[in-house]
Amino acid sequence: MCPPSTSARLEGVLRSVKRRFRLPHAPQSPAAWQHAPPSTAVAATAVAAIIENARLAVEAGTPPGDDLRRGFCTALARLIDEAMSDAPGDAAYRALVLRHIAAPVREYASLQARARRDRRAIRIAADAVAHPARLARIAHTPLRDALAALHAAPTWTQLADMARATRAMPENSMHPHISEGLGRLLDDPALARLCRMESLQADPQVQRYRQLWEQNGPAQGSAAAAAQGAASRQRGDEVEALAARALQALADLLNRNEDAYRVVTSMRVPAAMPASARRAKSEWDAVLLRRAPHVEAAWDICVLVEAKASADAAATDLPRLLRGLRLMAEARPDTAYTFATRQGPMTLRGSSLAALPTCAETLAGTVLYCCNAPADAGARLLSAASRMQLLSAPASLDYAGRLARGETADANALEPVWRLLLDAPAWRGVLHQYPLLRQARELMVHPEDLLAAIAHAA
Repeated sequence: MCPPSTSARLEGVLRSVKRRFRLPHAPQSPAAWQHAPPSTAVAATAVAAIIENARLAVEAGTPPGDDLRRGFCTALARLIDEAMSDAPGDAAYRALVLRHIAAPVREYASLQARARRDRRAIRIAADAVAHPARLARIAHTPLRDALAALHAAPTWTQLADMARATRAMPENSMHPHISEGLGRLLDDPALARLCRMESLQADPQVQRYRQLWEQNGPAQGSAAAAAQGAASRQRGDEVEALAARALQALADLLNRNEDAYRVVTSMRVPAAMPASARRAKSEWDAVLLRRAPHVEAAWDICVLVEAKASADAAATDLPRLLRGLRLMAEARPDTAYTFATRQGPMTLRGSSLAALPTCAETLAGTVLYCCNAPADAGARLLSAASRMQLLSAPASLDYAGRLARGETADANALEPVWRLLLDAPAWRGVLHQYPLLRQARELMVHPEDLLAAIAHAA
């Protein structure tokens, strides 16, 4: 995609940039972790090491031995023990276990999952008969006072009680549309669900469940959650700006040979692409483009950069990134596509898009993850998604439930999770989680290291 005069310089920079986030080709052997002091990091690393050894055995055509199976069950039991402990523990997981073992909590969680839609539906129904603007057109009567109280009811149960009391008022005191509206409000299953959810909040197990979720972070829609989201977006914006600055320095270096390179940010994939965009990355943080030779006002892709505030985020993002590359690689070579960017619309040649790599092993010359977080010497070797899938397996929840009830739990009861890991297609991502994590870290650079490599090449 890049001309010989500059491709060597570009490849040299990408090849020489320091990879401070790189992981070893394979984690330490499981035996190295068997007698380590108990901790969440040690348990997770032991699980990751055993899973990787199991994957290698499967790929070699050799069934993993009983020693790996026993080691996996023991390490997973330690991971669950740590998650269930009070300090530090995992409040979100303990809430999940409580939902698994307590019927009132399961019912409450089910109602809570659709509560936002239910609240909206009931608010609309209440506004239809008792909105203050509507009441302003009604004379001061007991009916108006009742409707105003209904609209201001502090709980859903009180709203339902007031709606029933208002509907029981003499028919000659209200317009038929009010009576019909109150009927629709009372007959709506959403109101019954909200009242039931409200009554369940008095259950001690439900109260404990809510406390655990509060420990896990601010409630969705709260001011604290909004502040947390704003801070997260600010960190993301900062690393995106650093990544774009480093990529611009690379463009400036290449433009010393030929004035053909430019950087665009927030490049959005057009809907005109022939492939399905489902679950694929559709916006790229920063892109190095080269003017297409012999084609007026057209560009080719040289380097795609994704900015991440956390080193762990890349492994979660990589499958989506690969789907995004495959989406663009389905472009028709003889067609030009217009991408929206912060710098304005850019026309890209289909032949450039069709030439993009689509396998994780071949991304090194085209894709970079940029992260400005410090490199962690004790990097997490078990991804957050894999950890949660392991902990959420039915056998894991049963094991954790016994711990929660104060019963004795046997690590051998976790063997069904081992069988899922080896045999179930839905667990392939967990079995292959370490190679994916390593590939994502291999693509990751710190903006300072990229700038240093560019300065050295200059």
